[in-house]
Amino acid sequence: MTALQRVSPGAPEDERRAEWTLVLEEMEGEVIDAERSIRGNRAEEIAAWGRRMEDWVPPSALGPLPMDLRERAARLLQHQLAVAEELVERITQSQRQRDLAARMAYRPRPVAAFVDRAL
Repeated sequence: MTALQRVSPGAPEDERRAEWTLVLEEMEGEVIDAERSIRGNRAEEIAAWGRRMEDWVPPSALGPLPMDLRERAARLLQHQLAVAEELVERITQSQRQRDLAARMAYRPRPVAAFVDRAL
């Protein structure tokens, strides 16, 4: 069950704070998972993170982010941006390597220009 399903719009502040904390923890977990994929040089996982195109939309039922969680959310955003930048770099680097490998694999092999044998 997601935080959106557990909180009613008129929920007390403490309950909303707890649910926002859960949402932030889930997002932090995703950033850490993406970072592990990068650090582990797991190309397939890195590519999978790059294919995730949906933007995150904050659950409307939670209400505004509590003031005491804003600094944490700002740090999380900076962490997300840094990991996203690194993902883009790794995906670009991987594409260049694949392109180079493809060009090398299909290029005709050079033939020997001389024969090394005694006359």
